[in-house]
Amino acid sequence: MSNLQQRPFPRKRLWTLTIVSALVAMGLVLTPFWVGSPHRETMPDLVRFLGHFHPVLLHLPIGIFALILVHELVAIVGRRRVADPEESTFPLFFGAASAVVAVIAGFLLYQGEVQFKGSELVERHLWSGIAFAVAAITTWICKEWTLVTGAHAIFYRLLLFGSVGVMAFASHEGASVTHGEDYLTEYAPAPIRQWLGHQQKPTIKSEAVIAPVKSSQDQQLYADVVAPILERRCIQCHKEGKSKGKFRMDSYELLLRGGKEGAGIVPGNAMDSNIVVRMTLPKSDEEHMPPEGKPEVEEHELAIIKWWIDQGADRTRSLGGSDVPENIRAAIALLPTSVSAAEEKSPETARTEVSDDGLRLQVAKISKAFPGAITFESQQSDKLIFTAASLRGSFNDADLKTLEAVGEHLNSLDLAGTQVTDLGVAQMVSGKNLKMIRLSETRVTDACIDTLLAMPDLESVNLYGTKVTDGGVLKLSGLSRLKRLYLWKTEVSDGAVQALQKSLPACEITRGVSP
Repeated sequence: MSNLQQRPFPRKRLWTLTIVSALVAMGLVLTPFWVGSPHRETMPDLVRFLGHFHPVLLHLPIGIFALILVHELVAIVGRRRVADPEESTFPLFFGAASAVVAVIAGFLLYQGEVQFKGSELVERHLWSGIAFAVAAITTWICKEWTLVTGAHAIFYRLLLFGSVGVMAFASHEGASVTHGEDYLTEYAPAPIRQWLGHQQKPTIKSEAVIAPVKSSQDQQLYADVVAPILERRCIQCHKEGKSKGKFRMDSYELLLRGGKEGAGIVPGNAMDSNIVVRMTLPKSDEEHMPPEGKPEVEEHELAIIKWWIDQGADRTRSLGGSDVPENIRAAIALLPTSVSAAEEKSPETARTEVSDDGLRLQVAKISKAFPGAITFESQQSDKLIFTAASLRGSFNDADLKTLEAVGEHLNSLDLAGTQVTDLGVAQMVSGKNLKMIRLSETRVTDACIDTLLAMPDLESVNLYGTKVTDGGVLKLSGLSRLKRLYLWKTEVSDGAVQALQKSLPACEITRGVSP
């Protein structure tokens, strides 16, 4: 006990606060059990709307508890061993309250996004966040009792340090959900990575030591064709640290092993292979892969995967054999050429396939800023494909401006889920040759339509989850080549859709209504 005067605070009221706080903490812990797994298809938009505030709200308790920790460390250095009855507990209360609100928003986000279902990493982030909120509440109540009773502050401080530790772990898991499990340690010094049990960061090859590109005769079907397809379409959600369904696809052995639903592939039988079954399900099916919002597997890519599996899924098979059907060779020719491959080709080949050396330099520059986001449409084309699928929330208007230099060569532009606005789209007037643009779940409104009208070759436009209305969408009648238009979760009325359909009878307009 301290010889300081005790804080004048009614103990009956403190007991009431303690009981209410215990009920709140218990509610946080039990809610995931009551509600169960995410059910995005049945969740109202209000759930997703409130859930999307989680990335904003979570910074409040982090900042508050960090400041409180600094305050207590200063007190310890100053050798203040007892609690000061005049000290305010409001910062702790506000920190605990904001932690509760952030956890609730996070749980709504978890419920509103079906891609979180079955993710061990997301589950760890959810429960560590709940643990932090409960620890924050407990720390606040402990501080109140410490001040009222005049007790030593050591127990409160231990709780505070423990809460901050749990907060750090929950924050790390959250960053891993967004950026990958190796995000914080990717560029850590080698001793630190080794101490944490991570592999050494791969060395980036300079242009002077890049190995020659394999000829088509030397390419292996799995390593050089199938694996890159899986890398683009699947591995983002099926890798170390983020293995949905406990299924990893980032190595041949793990692909064969499969996940909690069994083997991923059945050599010799593509239609019984889980990855093919999932890829061929209707897009409206919850089990369809890739999930909604992720880049779909193209028909020629699926044809290659199915043929490879039917032929035995051999890891070492090369493309040099005469038994590779022409339709499969044609499908392989449609695959994008990586930027590194375009740079590695001989000058004669490069001039044949991509005549503009300046273009290749611009593409290489963009690739360094956004690895894996930009590719050539095919080995014989100078058309480009850009997808921000792995960037999503971190990609904005300023980033989009970097594509202006190659705008006229863009054939496909996927900006789904990014922070792009009408102003960003307006910067892409150089993309007059675009055939496909995805703006789903971005911040665009009717104002972006005028920019799209300057792209007469557009065949596919995705405006899912945006704020476009009848007035903007009706203008799309000026795109005579439009074949597919996606208007799920927009403010466009049935009447506007019918009117637009009369102007564009060959266009398939989808509003997301399940059959």
